[in-house]
Amino acid sequence: MDFSIQPVLENERVILYPLQEEDFEALYNTASDPKIWEQHPNKNRWQQDIFRTFFEGAMQSKGAFKIVDKATGEVIGSTRFYGYNEQDNSILIGYTFYATSSWGKGINLAVKGMMLDYIFQFVSKVFFHIGAKNIRSQIATIRVGAEKVAEEEVAYIGEASQLNFVYEISKEKWARLKGSN
Repeated sequence: MDFSIQPVLENERVILYPLQEEDFEALYNTASDPKIWEQHPNKNRWQQDIFRTFFEGAMQSKGAFKIVDKATGEVIGSTRFYGYNEQDNSILIGYTFYATSSWGKGINLAVKGMMLDYIFQFVSKVFFHIGAKNIRSQIATIRVGAEKVAEEEVAYIGEASQLNFVYEISKEKWARLKGSN
């Protein structure tokens, strides 16, 4: 891999900073809202000890970000690049969550659009793992332009495996979608 999966990314709405150990408290403050995890396969991630395991997995991935709202300076969530596959020329985006205060405001599209613009300089396909019962995230992923291509059990670090839907978007499709805006 001749590229970074943890650069600083910025647009007019948000900044994605590489996740650091000292970000735990600010990120947990956001993640401690049980409503965030209602549709997620791991519904108890709002609990501090469970979130700590999630956070440690994020740190180990070396591709995780904290998402900061530029207007307020507040940490509003996290996301990451992971699972780079050189042979398939693909990578995954996932483990994304946002503060409920940012729901329905176009933040996900701003974050994912910026991530796709960056990573498509280096790969030809991006996949997303979305919990099978996480309708909210499935809809958000479809809005980005990804299509469901498979179902698979995914084992989160330190957590039981869960059924996920796999969505895919190609570099070419992303370019077409951006060109039509």
